[in-house]
Amino acid sequence: MHSHSQNQRRQLGQTQLHVGPISLGCWPLAGMTREGITHSMAVDTILAALDAGITHLDTAYCYGESGESERAIAQAIIGRRDQLVIAGKCGIHWLAGRQQVVDGRPQTLRAEVETSLARLGIDFLDLLYLHAPDPTLDIEVSAAGLFSLLEQGLVRSVGVSNVNVSELKRFSSCCPVSACQSPYNMLQRDIEVDLVPWCLENRVSVMVYWPLMKGLLSGSMDSTRHFPETDSRHKYPMFQGEEFSRNLAFVDSLRPVAARLQVKLSQLVLAWTAQQPGITSVLVGATNPQQARENAGALGIVFNPLDQREIANAIASRGTAASRPAVKTR
Repeated sequence: MHSHSQNQRRQLGQTQLHVGPISLGCWPLAGMTREGITHSMAVDTILAALDAGITHLDTAYCYGESGESERAIAQAIIGRRDQLVIAGKCGIHWLAGRQQVVDGRPQTLRAEVETSLARLGIDFLDLLYLHAPDPTLDIEVSAAGLFSLLEQGLVRSVGVSNVNVSELKRFSSCCPVSACQSPYNMLQRDIEVDLVPWCLENRVSVMVYWPLMKGLLSGSMDSTRHFPETDSRHKYPMFQGEEFSRNLAFVDSLRPVAARLQVKLSQLVLAWTAQQPGITSVLVGATNPQQARENAGALGIVFNPLDQREIANAIASRGTAASRPAVKTR
């Protein structure tokens, strides 16, 4: 059932780079949405992921109030840089008091990328995303800024994150796009309608985050779970009231399939997500080495037609889940 031939290297856009179906998302390691993440825990978590066969790390300039995620990566990748595909993002930063600012001006993007490279201790990023469109600017302006970083060799490929298809088209008219990053999971599948088809047609990799719906689909929560104010999840409708109950019931409906396959529920969910049409890689966060190893364990799970039918039926009967809080926090 587990075959590591299924390290299935997948091409990143039309580049010479390849990534695996499961990658490490480094936002949780910044410690801004979970309490008590230390630098050494972050480093150990990244090392565990690398040792388990993960080759793609996804971070951002704003992951941490002063680059905590990037600094942890710098320590973990010593001696391994050339085997890894490292993605960064620019265009979002923090002001004092954790005030989030979206700034897509080319001079800001360049300064952030230079800072990221210095923190990471590397000469170039394999992939650089515009983290989110700047509402005060035409997206073409930001695209031109990233294109100049590409031409100069500071980045090997460019991506765009948190966009709709029309923004993606406009961006790609000014700068070649290798990857598009969006939230996607079993219960939040709106990108299947137009974003994924456009990316498939244009050979753009789709990299997805929130595959476990902020931990909801991991199988480890029950209805007594309480999220403190310091945990960003207390703001999301998916963790409240009737929605929370329906989501937990959905998770329970998948447990028999996971038991039959002898895998953890979270691994089943990640494997399903990575096998959906047009999905290149699934970015999964971890906050300790054990989680990182478990996530990597989703590589190599094979579903038979019965498994696939049962999962599809469970998803269909649950339907779409409520997603965004009133204020976007990522």
